[in-house]
Amino acid sequence: MGKITVVGLGAGDLEQLPYGIYQVLKSGLPLFFRTKDHPVIHDLKGEINHYETFDEIYEVNDRFDDVYNEIVNKLIAEAEKEGHIIYGVPGHPLVAEKTMQMLIEKQKKGEIDVEIKGGQSFLDAMFTSLQIDPIEGFQLIDAHNLQRDHVQYRHHVIICQVYDQMIASEVKLTLMEDLPYDYEVFVVTAAGSHKEKVQQIPLYKLDRFVQLDNLTSVYVPPVKDERLLYHQFSVLRSVISELRGPNGCPWDKKQTHESLKKFLIEECYELLEAIEEQDIDHMVEELGDVLLQIMLHAQIGEDEAVFSIDDVIRGLTEKMIRRHPHVFGDVNVANADEVVENWEQIKKKEKKEQQKSILDSVSKALPSLSKAYHYQRKAAKIGFDWDHVNEAWKKVQEELKEFEQEIKREDKKTLNQKKEFGDLLFALVNIARFYDIEPEEALTMTNHKFYQRFRYIEEMAKYNNRKLEEMTLKEMDSYWEEAKKLEEGEQ
Repeated sequence: MGKITVVGLGAGDLEQLPYGIYQVLKSGLPLFFRTKDHPVIHDLKGEINHYETFDEIYEVNDRFDDVYNEIVNKLIAEAEKEGHIIYGVPGHPLVAEKTMQMLIEKQKKGEIDVEIKGGQSFLDAMFTSLQIDPIEGFQLIDAHNLQRDHVQYRHHVIICQVYDQMIASEVKLTLMEDLPYDYEVFVVTAAGSHKEKVQQIPLYKLDRFVQLDNLTSVYVPPVKDERLLYHQFSVLRSVISELRGPNGCPWDKKQTHESLKKFLIEECYELLEAIEEQDIDHMVEELGDVLLQIMLHAQIGEDEAVFSIDDVIRGLTEKMIRRHPHVFGDVNVANADEVVENWEQIKKKEKKEQQKSILDSVSKALPSLSKAYHYQRKAAKIGFDWDHVNEAWKKVQEELKEFEQEIKREDKKTLNQKKEFGDLLFALVNIARFYDIEPEEALTMTNHKFYQRFRYIEEMAKYNNRKLEEMTLKEMDSYWEEAKKLEEGEQ
């Protein structure tokens, strides 16, 4: 088994190279550098007789994983042939050096012996150039692995390997999802060397910066204006916690799960109204109001040391993964119907207690129309259903006759009338189910339509200086028809 001694060339010029590393490079052992583009290699010309670099591997491969794999495999092969080789990398071997991590994994498997010699990382030079203290909070990110959700904007953030305009553009677009387009960032090139450049620019100019190379990093200063982070979940969570805290809002502090129930129902219906109106701004606002209710319930749970929003999110994430094996597992589905069928089967297996009825899985809090719809769907799944929609239509006609008969009774038993009217509604819900129409949603649409048309009647009465009470049904009906035509013209 061969041996590889890995040395760090530091972040700057030869004068910053530790003497011990200098001696290793001059030892006469076969010498390999990941790249020739480093100040130390240029400064050592004439002092080291022969060395090899892997720059050509970068040129013939499109993916960095392929580049690093080929470098590591070649190093191991050379070490086995020569017995002991030296491998030089920019900076420190254990800072932002993928090939080093791969060599360590090979060593754990017994494929190679690896010795690590130190070196000054580029971070030391970066901290000096930028005059920042990492103890205040610091994050180092490889530009190739930059993900929006991972960036800690309250910390000092350094993004390395921003070596060309394409990478710079990707970094810019990712950061601009959270930061203003003119947020000031710093572009640092060749930190710690005599070629060092530090320039402050607005974020939107990042990919217009022409002086980018393999020694370029981007520094994002910590966000001090909390308003820039109002869109982040952690900020919302802290706001809700403060509202319920010792110095919070008296109204929020006294709320309970029970007292908030009516508000959750109300906000859900207001969201449905916004969806029906296709009003995006209204939808955003109402979705926020629904989320507020969820956050308040979660905060109450946390205050009572029962559960927290983390438990809610964890449970939901686990359930989504568990119930979508066709996405996160190896189950194959042909269409949406099979997805629903799988969902129901998985859901049954998850139930810890045996239900007394298959209808018990339908929420008792649903509005009656929706509850009737879901009761019927549950019963239909085990075969308790009409074979054809025509049978359902016959049932509607039957229930309508029974209701009419009850209405004509002279004693006018109100309870029986309600029962028969309920039967009629239930039969109509069955029709809706056959045509895949959610009755609650359909009625909500009709309510909205009625509201809009009646508002038109009110507006026209006001325009003509008329009182509604003084108008005839015929007059009001004419305005109703006008409203209908206006709706049709908008469609």
